[in-house]
Amino acid sequence: MKNYILPLSSIGIEQIAVAGGKNASLGELLRELPQIPVPPGFVITVEAYRDFLQQSGLEKPIEANLSSINKDTLELLAEASYRCRQLIVNAPLPETLVAQAIEAYKTLVASTSRKLVSVRSSATAEDLPTASFAGQHDSFLNIEGEVQLLDAIKRCYVSLFNERAVKYRMDHGIDHHLVGLSIGVQQMVRSDTGAAGVIFTLDPESGF
Repeated sequence: MKNYILPLSSIGIEQIAVAGGKNASLGELLRELPQIPVPPGFVITVEAYRDFLQQSGLEKPIEANLSSINKDTLELLAEASYRCRQLIVNAPLPETLVAQAIEAYKTLVASTSRKLVSVRSSATAEDLPTASFAGQHDSFLNIEGEVQLLDAIKRCYVSLFNERAVKYRMDHGIDHHLVGLSIGVQQMVRSDTGAAGVIFTLDPESGF
């Protein structure tokens, strides 16, 4: 049986192909700078996403829909993106992924004594020197329980085919088929009882 789950603390920056840019950066932070309070969590690997597409027979239909988009006029962008999203919405998650994600969630909740988690998209093409993908893929906050967890996982996969994400890949010459999606599940940090923030260490426009 394949293992689709890895502890966030075991991931390093060299593992973008496994965990995506966001998770690789967070894992590196946890591993190299333990004094920084990064919320604990786990990673659902890119392999889980690829197996989901393969087992559901979605690879060719998605490729066909995306290839119908006119790159110059963006004609059919909305329609093709919508059809891709609906294909994913209607496909069941692999049983192995479901079981492992639920078990990892239970373990995280037991270790932190907090039921709320964040479920965050982490694509293999994001946080790169030439492409940030900031805000292109969806993340979900205050997720509680197995049903909400599995729904958020599915919606992260769906967000890979938001119109803005599809267009961004086209603008940067990134092959849709080569982009994979990992998901990071972390203990939720509530801004009303503590502190949470976002920092860019690389300006996505100037590269500084």
